[in-house]
Amino acid sequence: MARKVINRKEKRAEMEAAEAIEATEKKVVKKTPAKRKSRAKAAKEVRLKAFWGVFNQSLRRVALYDYSEKKEAEKKAEELSASGKSPHFVQPVKEAIEEA
Repeated sequence: MARKVINRKEKRAEMEAAEAIEATEKKVVKKTPAKRKSRAKAAKEVRLKAFWGVFNQSLRRVALYDYSEKKEAEKKAEELSASGKSPHFVQPVKEAIEEA
């Protein structure tokens, strides 16, 4: 019985050695997979322009002025506040510009 155990151990060692040799051969033969190209589109650059917006109490924009015309925007807000029931205020607004 002892002889069979030794035989099994020897055969197992041979099999493991053969598997190790095959594994190293396969590693050498394997090709590296080709890299996939990115399918994501490049982010489009969005340009913004600043304005002054006149808003009512419910945050609805009533008027829009260029950034250099802040005094006119404040004047309009005061007029609307005086004539109407709800107060109006001026706040900076940034909007995207579409290039032609």
